Amino acid sequence: MWPYPKIVAHRGGGVLAPENTIAAMRCGLTHGFHAVEFDVMLSKDGVPIVMHDPDFGRTVAGEGSVADFTAQELTARDAGAWFGEEYIGEPIPTFEQVATFCMHNNIWMNIEIKPVPGFEDQTGWVVAQATKRLFENKLAYTPAALPLLSSFSFEALQAAQLAAPDVPRGFLVDEIPQDWNERLHTLGAISLNTNHKNLTPPLARAIKEAGFGLFCYTVNEPARATEILSWGVDGFCTDRIDLIGPHFGSAEGHISPSAR
Repeated sequence: MWPYPKIVAHRGGGVLAPENTIAAMRCGLTHGFHAVEFDVMLSKDGVPIVMHDPDFGRTVAGEGSVADFTAQELTARDAGAWFGEEYIGEPIPTFEQVATFCMHNNIWMNIEIKPVPGFEDQTGWVVAQATKRLFENKLAYTPAALPLLSSFSFEALQAAQLAAPDVPRGFLVDEIPQDWNERLHTLGAISLNTNHKNLTPPLARAIKEAGFGLFCYTVNEPARATEILSWGVDGFCTDRIDLIGPHFGSAEGHISPSAR
């Protein structure tokens, strides 16, 4: 079961904007995407922050870990200068800021719970609780009305399951383990989210026949996207939102209007 959009903008704007920022979410929207994936971890004071790396140095200058700084200190840091001069001053956003932007613009969210090591249970619980609070008026609706919580951390998803059982979950894996079916049932997950490079047609068929959604990351070549969709893959995220549009594989065309 995959009641969500088929094509999802990775970290908001893919390669076209500084990842996991409001500017990235705005970029994806400009390219017609109403579905995004982004990463959430906790600040020192337990506030959900949208950032991929637990340590500074790649997208945020300096040294140290997200877990060593408060939300106020983190949101004062520049998360855009590394990408380009036009993004200097673009801050690290909070989860609530990104979620609010997405909700106001009718953007579906794949929220990856990405704990700083050692904070798996706490991060899963807090992010799930925050999501539950934001979507409390839609919890009685179908899963399509809600975001998807995903994580590579089994422990984080277990905590999310306890904190907000009505918010759908997807289990993230690089290589699909032999006990994937058991793990998905234990988590009450609706989907397996996996690296397309490690997926095979027989595995895809088995996952679909077991009744789960099948989502892949991160697919950047149109030919590969067409191939895995032919295997029964329900959806995927992409960095190349300039090449693979939101309606890829549908009757509306394979290439985004901006790339034609």
